[in-house]
Amino acid sequence: MTLDASDSLEPAPVPAPADYALLNRQLAALLDTRDWLTNGAQLCAFVFHQVPTLNWAGIYLQRESEVLSLGPFQGKPACHPIPFSQGVCGAAARERQTQRIDDVNALASHIACDADSRSELVVPIVSGERLWGVLDLDSPVEGRFSADDQAGIEALVETFIAASDLPDFAG
Repeated sequence: MTLDASDSLEPAPVPAPADYALLNRQLAALLDTRDWLTNGAQLCAFVFHQVPTLNWAGIYLQRESEVLSLGPFQGKPACHPIPFSQGVCGAAARERQTQRIDDVNALASHIACDADSRSELVVPIVSGERLWGVLDLDSPVEGRFSADDQAGIEALVETFIAASDLPDFAG
């Protein structure tokens, strides 16, 4: 194999943290309807295009007990359905806690929808006491998500929840 000046064997650098306060204000202005589907699509497109080095951003919905179903997303076609017992999304749903994984390939339970994904951030979407779904972000960069990213994305999810009428799929 020959390399030229544009080739590199170094891993991609982790980007500087996004300005999540600004992104949150922009998202709040963008979510100008109470419709969860429109707002969910807007959230996914906004995050996918505003947060650097993502290769997937999407929502999985809890439409039946202990299972997540694919909702609005940006990126390659995705896995569907995801049981609560499997993967990073399943863990976030099961535990109702954000999952920030630096190296998805180190997890035996990881569901590899896209072989290019190296790190993942999954934030539960909880309305009242009810798990409604999760926001799943994937990156081709190992260690992509910092504590600042986690806090910023969690705030964006809260803005989405506050702006949306979230139906009770399981009820």
